[in-house]
Amino acid sequence: MIPTTIPHGRTARRLEWVHLPPHIRAAVESRLGSPVVESESRTSGFTPGLASVLVCADGSRHFVKAASTVAQKTFAGAYREEARKLRLLPPAVPAPRLQWVHDADDWVVLGFEYVDGRPPGRPWTAADLAAASAMVVETAGLLTPAPAGIETAAEAFGDWPALWERIDDPHAAECRALTVRFEDVVAGDTLVHCDLRDDNLIIRADGSVVACDWNWPVVGAAWLDSLFLLIGPRGDGLDVQAHLADHPMLSRVDPEAIDVALALILGYFAASAALPVPTTSPYIRDVQGWQRDVVRDWLAERRGW
Repeated sequence: MIPTTIPHGRTARRLEWVHLPPHIRAAVESRLGSPVVESESRTSGFTPGLASVLVCADGSRHFVKAASTVAQKTFAGAYREEARKLRLLPPAVPAPRLQWVHDADDWVVLGFEYVDGRPPGRPWTAADLAAASAMVVETAGLLTPAPAGIETAAEAFGDWPALWERIDDPHAAECRALTVRFEDVVAGDTLVHCDLRDDNLIIRADGSVVACDWNWPVVGAAWLDSLFLLIGPRGDGLDVQAHLADHPMLSRVDPEAIDVALALILGYFAASAALPVPTTSPYIRDVQGWQRDVVRDWLAERRGW
């Protein structure tokens, strides 16, 4: 286990419902068909936009995201892009349904179906990992072949190998050498979520799992999400090597290819954790630093460092 003081579930500094201008609140209520009587902000994650469960006078619940195109231009653009990508997903994919989009009046607002459930526990448990892992394997099948209109993993990660040229690590040269062949390793025809952490997963009462926040999907190898999912559980002390050995996809992957993928994402986490802390996301560098430490420890074990 890699110790951490990160306040899981309370990492975001978000807009609240009352912060939205009256005309946007009115537009949302018009979409929902009933006045909002209660809002419950979701404080996990690392973006500052609104992300709230809205409870209406008719008893219905809805999940809504919102960001200003003026004050939060980057995040509004990310919500717009998320909406575009969600529309490409086949209906069977376990993701909250996007029900409507308001993209006007200097705001981007997304309305989702409400999914009743909880995030995986922290520290991770074996049962939660098994449930999440089963969902990821099923989803890989549903998203192969990938829908058109999404960049490839090689395109999205193309700058990452060069990050090792400025990372201070005694094994930087070895990691750089591993990542040189990353394009062949990550290539595939599956839509890969790329951001499956505990704060992007919802476990329903029946044990089924839903994947949220489809902001950064790429087209790549079907097993990548299954591997990246293991970072949190590994850091929380679970035996992910045993999980790898029993996994229907990962157990068939060349161990060297897994090391390439780990070296690639380790470089990203190491470089990102060294950046200044943005005022809009006070814990993002802490989380990236923790993920860096987890992946480095994992790779060190695998490489015999």
